[in-house]
Amino acid sequence: MKLFFPENYKPKLDVKQTEKAIKFVKDFFQENLSAELRLRRVTAPLFVLKGTGINDDLNGVERPVTFAVKEMNDAKAEVVHSLAKWKRLMLAQYGIPVGYGIYTDMNAIRPDEELTNIHSLYVDQWDWEKVLTGKQRNLEYLKKVVTQIYSVLLRTEFMVYENYPAIKPLLPEEIHFVHAEELAKRFPKLTPKEREYAITKEFGAVFIIGIGGALADGEKHDGRAPDYDDWSSENSDGYKGLNGDIVIWNPVLQQSLEISSMGIRVDKESLVRQLDICGLSDRKELMFHKKLLKDELPQSVGGGIGQSRLCMYLLRKAHIGEVQASLWPEEMIQQCAEHNIYMV
Repeated sequence: MKLFFPENYKPKLDVKQTEKAIKFVKDFFQENLSAELRLRRVTAPLFVLKGTGINDDLNGVERPVTFAVKEMNDAKAEVVHSLAKWKRLMLAQYGIPVGYGIYTDMNAIRPDEELTNIHSLYVDQWDWEKVLTGKQRNLEYLKKVVTQIYSVLLRTEFMVYENYPAIKPLLPEEIHFVHAEELAKRFPKLTPKEREYAITKEFGAVFIIGIGGALADGEKHDGRAPDYDDWSSENSDGYKGLNGDIVIWNPVLQQSLEISSMGIRVDKESLVRQLDICGLSDRKELMFHKKLLKDELPQSVGGGIGQSRLCMYLLRKAHIGEVQASLWPEEMIQQCAEHNIYMV
């Protein structure tokens, strides 16, 4: 178990205060996110049918929780990993106009997750998706949306301080944009995670552009499925990628903390290109991919924002288990309790 125990850690809020604060953070953030990006809340599925191409396969190695549905001739259903592609289907089904979108509560189970201070078997996030035009498929528009999301984060941090004065605001006024290629050039001897650590510690909040495609050295900064984010199109900074991660500096754990994965979604050309790059051209026969190739789905931008990670950061917690009910090894629970970390 990879755990970090902050020296002399003492929670800013007790258990009862924490539960009230979690609700406050989630209510305030989602209401402001909805207003800022013009998103309508919708109800989302916990599972989808296997073989439709709807489920997100993340890095391609994580196993989804799968079960047979008795009333459907034992057809296999999968607990979602995320709703990246499902949301785009809903934009088309609901007829959402350009400039507007949807958001929802996404709950997932990732049984292969390595349990750490920030990783859990249970994933809860706000999944959001917004319709855009072909002319908005560019880096400048992506940065605009990132800045809007970051403004909501700043607003939420201030309101936490207003309600709980012991928690002082720490986020910088602006988020710093950097391409993964630039990080590789600046820190050639560091691993991608070490680069994230270095750049986030320096700026406090960064958006790392270009996640999923191979960099000049042949390595990826991090993995991304080939059929939702566009990581292969050239952009205005001379690199490739119309996607990225929002990463902030966690003062309690003294490490970088990714709170959002997002990007402009693939169009027909980038979908085919990325499937070919990954050797997954056979996916073009799946339901989702057929619809996209037939121009039956709108152009969109979207992503996910971790609810528990956001609460963990804003409430200055040392372990995600302090703000989230999940399963933990007994040894981890005991070790954490010895360091004043008490699981929900």
